[in-house]
Amino acid sequence: MKKILALVSFGLGIALFHPILSAQVPISVPMPLPSTLPEPVPEKPQIPPLKLVEIDTNCTPASACLAWDEQLWGGKNKKGDRRALLTSIDNSLRYLKTDRAARIYQNYPLPEITLERVRRSLTRFRQLVVQSKSPAQLQKAVKREFAFYQSVGNDGKGTVKYTAYYEPVYTASRSRTSVYKYPLYRLPPDFEKWAKPHPKRIDLEGEDALLGEKSPLHGLELLWFRDRLDAYMVHIQGSAQIQLPDGKRTAIGYAGATEYPWTSIGRELLKDGKLASNSLTMPKVLNFFRKNPVEMNNYLPRWERFVFFKETRDRPATGSINVPVTPERSIATDKSLMPPGALALVNTRLPYPAGKGKLSYRLVNRFVLDQDTGSAIKGPGRVDYFMGTGKLAGDRAGVTGGNGRLFYLLLKE
Repeated sequence: MKKILALVSFGLGIALFHPILSAQVPISVPMPLPSTLPEPVPEKPQIPPLKLVEIDTNCTPASACLAWDEQLWGGKNKKGDRRALLTSIDNSLRYLKTDRAARIYQNYPLPEITLERVRRSLTRFRQLVVQSKSPAQLQKAVKREFAFYQSVGNDGKGTVKYTAYYEPVYTASRSRTSVYKYPLYRLPPDFEKWAKPHPKRIDLEGEDALLGEKSPLHGLELLWFRDRLDAYMVHIQGSAQIQLPDGKRTAIGYAGATEYPWTSIGRELLKDGKLASNSLTMPKVLNFFRKNPVEMNNYLPRWERFVFFKETRDRPATGSINVPVTPERSIATDKSLMPPGALALVNTRLPYPAGKGKLSYRLVNRFVLDQDTGSAIKGPGRVDYFMGTGKLAGDRAGVTGGNGRLFYLLLKE
């Protein structure tokens, strides 16, 4: 498979503060807001999003074939993450017991994909993961017992565009100081009564994000950041881990947002001739704002949507089905099309540390659970892969991209 680096936008929370020196990534495709959208009730599309397919059960070498998940058992000097997969399965099984899941699956576009079948499939797959002693043993059992439903992709032929997201870690203060002066806000208690169209970003925080006492949100400040871009990036990501000045940690998550569409700041820079198309790499966009900080007043407000937050303290990053997302074992898809909480298999190239600050790509077959959604994840041809929390996860998410395939696994009937 040909490696194609992700096209990413500056205002999308993709590792801009931790650029990989070897990565020169063009800017354009939006990153989703993980966990920021309610899960839609599926409507029957004209073309079913998934298609039952036959897979090669005798391909060689087995390690290059579907359902070979080497990361579960790890290898030399590498710890496997089988426990993480089991945890992610348990999270989905808990979701599938809810009334919300029952309501969603009553309307799923493919009648053979039912709540009970998804639940039985996860339960049996969990047993196989526990019993299997190697990638080969698990692969053989999965191919024997499970049917593979492939996403039709963005071209009707199974081509799926992959990106990745992560949970950043930022430093912020509970009180305003001369250093910490850029706020994030709580959800206003009367937000549901706000007239539409909602106020725009510039109306709520001003051009420079320092509207302060003149802001209609004054008094709802949750945390204060020392870097305006940090606060903006949290709006993009929808959640973050927070390091407080006293050494303590907390976390914040999405609480609500005004109703405006996504605007790519990278595209705006290109449109205005501030950067050439061949200069839209993460380091160059970041360098542009460092050299021209006043330009933030012009460009950042162009994304009119404004996000509100709540303190989640020790609660981990949570997906749209209201269960924690697990690093490298959870994905976000369009929940109006894809079965929530279900077992899936990603087949694409992902970046891994290669030493000396560089990343290298390798083809993976990874069992994951579909537990999240995003405002930019639309159609059957989009998947967003959760990398985890912190700098390395951000580095990897920032250069994840390209085409691949996506399968959902259900017990044969």
